[in-house]
Amino acid sequence: MINHDLYHKLISILPKKDVLVDEYLKDHTYTRLGGKADFFVTPETYEQVQQVVKLANKEQVPFTLLGNGSNLIVKDGGIRGIVMNLHQLNQIHTDGTTLVAGSGARIIDVSRKALEAELTGLEFACGIPGSVGGALYMNAGAYGGEIKDVLAHTLVVTKEGERLHLTADELDLSYRTSNIPEKGYIVLEATFQLQKGDYHTIRDVMDDLTFKRESKQPLEYPSCGSVFKRPPGYFAGKLIQDSGLQGTRVGGAEVSTKHAGFIVNKNNATAQEYIDLIHHVQKTVKEKFGVQLEREVRIIGEDLKS
Repeated sequence: MINHDLYHKLISILPKKDVLVDEYLKDHTYTRLGGKADFFVTPETYEQVQQVVKLANKEQVPFTLLGNGSNLIVKDGGIRGIVMNLHQLNQIHTDGTTLVAGSGARIIDVSRKALEAELTGLEFACGIPGSVGGALYMNAGAYGGEIKDVLAHTLVVTKEGERLHLTADELDLSYRTSNIPEKGYIVLEATFQLQKGDYHTIRDVMDDLTFKRESKQPLEYPSCGSVFKRPPGYFAGKLIQDSGLQGTRVGGAEVSTKHAGFIVNKNNATAQEYIDLIHHVQKTVKEKFGVQLEREVRIIGEDLKS
């Protein structure tokens, strides 16, 4: 049943086009998985973000921030309440050696903007598929670089709907983690401190990293990217490969034959099939090597009711 009262309150805050009802989340995730959101909202301003958070609090409605859905599995039963996506907060601008980006901007586009401005420091991000907000959420990294190396400060909205300026140190950034989930912050924008560099040198590094990514990763199929964190002293992909799991399938989900660290949606997989395959990989690697693989990908939402 649609909560008409909540709908009318949402469209008093946001343009009607930015409030979708019973929206399939598989249309908004990189894995192409996920059931319906009761309300799917896409604010255009920081004030709208604050107002929606305050409304959810006042009405005691569940609230979920989706990001751009790159490092995420949404279960087949979808998500109740309000789901927010910030892809419209995607502005990027530079000022000297500083770059400011909205949380909905793709981190790939941010690295390209840095290249245009002849700024070095974000080359590592040229192949990371997530948004700026998601990159801060998990301190995204690749090829020896990570967000905490270049982040100066950020603007967030608290659980109560208040704006807060935080330094990078105040986010407790470490390997693939931050305190953003624990504190319930919603990132509005990030400010990166970069260095002046040579355009051609920066471009050559980015071209090299892009080639490595495209030649090694199964980008031809929907996926959530790297499924598991790197276990101390090992590589997750190597452990999975050495366990003979490449090509293993559960329904439409498959351990990639191109890169064992990826699980791809090969043929209209359900979220449950994807999750079952993750558990199978974890169980097999644990049995063979005694190593417990820890998920890097987030799993949210409800199971499909039978």
